[in-house]
Amino acid sequence: MEAAGSTDETPLELELERFQLSEECGFLLPHPLTELPAPYGPWMEIAHDLPQLIESHQLRSRVQQMPQLSSGHLRGREELHLAHLVLSFITMGYLWQEGEEGTVKVLPRNLAVPFWEISQALGLPPILSHADFVLANWKRKNPNGPLEMENLDTILSLPGGASLRGFILVTLLVEKAAVPGIKATLQALRAVQQADEEALHRALQQLAEAIGGMRKALERMHDCVDPAVFYSVIRIFLSGWKDNPAMPDGLIYEGVCEQPLGYSGGSAAQSSTLHAFDELLGIHHSQDTSAFLHRMRDYMPPAHRAFVQHIQRGPSLKQHVLGCGSRQLCGAFNRCVWALAEFRSYHITIVTKYITIAAAKARAGGAGPGPGTGLSLGKPPAALEAKGTGGSHIFSFLKSVRDSTREGMISA
Repeated sequence: MEAAGSTDETPLELELERFQLSEECGFLLPHPLTELPAPYGPWMEIAHDLPQLIESHQLRSRVQQMPQLSSGHLRGREELHLAHLVLSFITMGYLWQEGEEGTVKVLPRNLAVPFWEISQALGLPPILSHADFVLANWKRKNPNGPLEMENLDTILSLPGGASLRGFILVTLLVEKAAVPGIKATLQALRAVQQADEEALHRALQQLAEAIGGMRKALERMHDCVDPAVFYSVIRIFLSGWKDNPAMPDGLIYEGVCEQPLGYSGGSAAQSSTLHAFDELLGIHHSQDTSAFLHRMRDYMPPAHRAFVQHIQRGPSLKQHVLGCGSRQLCGAFNRCVWALAEFRSYHITIVTKYITIAAAKARAGGAGPGPGTGLSLGKPPAALEAKGTGGSHIFSFLKSVRDSTREGMISA
């Protein structure tokens, strides 16, 4: 275990690097590759054609014909991350090609074995997670251009057209907006260790501003994602095979394990950003909520999970602020907690629009996905109506998280 005071002597850049964090990109993979080496052409060919293969119900037959490739020719973290992204997207398409009533019980060996091997190498589960869907699934249109919506695109896609692209890239911009807050988190810990109240106040101001920037980035969801497309087309492809009534027995990974395995689907709860901020601010969630959030840490890249644990093991910021009796520091701390609670309230607003209202419209036979979305699945997935793609009961979970965040305020 690292000494809690190790941030004292380590420059910020090295501290970030130690946890595979980037000064510009934070938790995002800084330079994702867009192509795998030549031997993996069969994977890339299918991956680039996923929306059409799923819409025409041909993906499963294409996967059955896919050659058995070894993961042994992959070199370095970037190649492994792209391979994991490719195989996770193919897996989700394979599982959900026929909707929730046409699932399969077995992932074929030619997909399951390399996916398992690559997952083991990266320390990630063999399913699509936030680490694939957002952190490693982006590229700049102009390599020298800024990390902004107009200059960004996804590497791979699933059904959902422009709305899927918007959902991924808006989530990416929320992660990018968090970067100053990630740096401020380390600076705050250092300031506590050094009893530097001025530096701590500065760090808390930067953290509150960064969380405000994350909320502002999230607002772009309204312009970029059609609720009917998100609810009826996109969500099912983020669903896992744990706590999902559509796949109650889990999934057999052929050639890996004879017993079915259960994994949660992609979820915002798998983002390391809010876990780190919770740990810094000493936010304590209810027992059930906390258990689910801790389980989601298994879906983070190990170095990012280690960063969250590093914050958790550090000195208590809240106790330091209470102990020093500074009204200024108390106010700065509370602004961070309030900004985090407001971000979570706004997330509830988004979920209400994109799930509750969209579900009601779908039930009433309202406007469905428009042309160009890449799929018509018929009726939307009933198993997901009250649950998040990670398997939680979505509104009770989100409100519990928001309310326990508010309770983290320090009384004047």
